[in-house]
Amino acid sequence: MKIRIKGNSIRYRLTKSEVETLAETGYYREETEFPHRTFAYAIKADNGTQELDVDFSADTITMYFNRDKSAAWPKNDVVGFSPEIKTSNGITLCLLLEKDFVCMDNTAEDQSDNYPNPKLAK
Repeated sequence: MKIRIKGNSIRYRLTKSEVETLAETGYYREETEFPHRTFAYAIKADNGTQELDVDFSADTITMYFNRDKSAAWPKNDVVGFSPEIKTSNGITLCLLLEKDFVCMDNTAEDQSDNYPNPKLAK
């Protein structure tokens, strides 16, 4: 799972196996180890979430994803979800959860578990 944060925008990209793990177990998490702390980001299927929601606590960003949508996601062609939510102080936070496609340019990154890029289809 990849994370990108810019200002008030958070984006998660998940590979095929990560999308399947989320659908099967309801949870997926990654960690980055720092010398004295660990930063984590996770996604959790949740019955009470309409589409996406997010929380930050204990050095972890947790994105909550509707359980029914997470269960159906590996089997459908939906690329992603992108709601905007209002924080308690009225700021708009943009969330994006999407399937990770194979890059169009050459990259040294292993992309064997990524979804086929529709722009590369002939």
